[in-house]
Amino acid sequence: MSQNIDINEINKFSQLAAQWWDPNGQCKPLHIINPLRVDYILQQCESLNGKKVLDVGCGGGILSESLAKLGAQVTAIDLAEESLNVAKMHAEQNGLSIDYQKQTVEAHAEERSEYYDVITCMELLEHVPDPFSIINACAKLLKPSGKLFLSTINRNTKAKLLLIYGAEYIARLVPKGTHDFNRFIRPSELMDLVEQSKLAVKGIIGMEYHLLKNQFKLGHNVDVNYILMAQKEL
Repeated sequence: MSQNIDINEINKFSQLAAQWWDPNGQCKPLHIINPLRVDYILQQCESLNGKKVLDVGCGGGILSESLAKLGAQVTAIDLAEESLNVAKMHAEQNGLSIDYQKQTVEAHAEERSEYYDVITCMELLEHVPDPFSIINACAKLLKPSGKLFLSTINRNTKAKLLLIYGAEYIARLVPKGTHDFNRFIRPSELMDLVEQSKLAVKGIIGMEYHLLKNQFKLGHNVDVNYILMAQKEL
């Protein structure tokens, strides 16, 4: 379990702790895409009210809070303690009950097998040494018929140009060094990992980024950012 941790990545996001809830700061792209992520989750789930939801790699709680506001019983895990402290404080200030825990998803799977209706793992897989370990743990945590939402970045020249040269060096939307191109994951590769975890791929959608407009939108183009939805069959 401990081998699937990249301390440099944890430290990188710990340094962003004070920026998590600044919509115009270094986490601005997350604030822009968050409504899109929530919309897609609702499209696939219809309602989250009363459902047990796990947010893996929750950071400062941007997605976690949105899910809690929709009536979900949210547990959120991360390894960056500074980010978790920000998430806890922000949730308290907004009167939201979210169970934040500093824990790996692999360890969490040992405690809560087949416990969750929905699991989200957004923008995490490209920051860990072993994405399959994350996905496999999520599969163990899902109830039968439970749904898993994974978002990551396609590995191709277009993604490299837009997200590394464009977003990091030209537009400076995120700090330099945020992304490692070699850890980007092609949709076909992600589908293989999901199927190896005994989950069924049910949908995939792109989040298209327009650099000049500084906007994202959901669409069929999965060349860069995309979300995959998988389900645990009965």
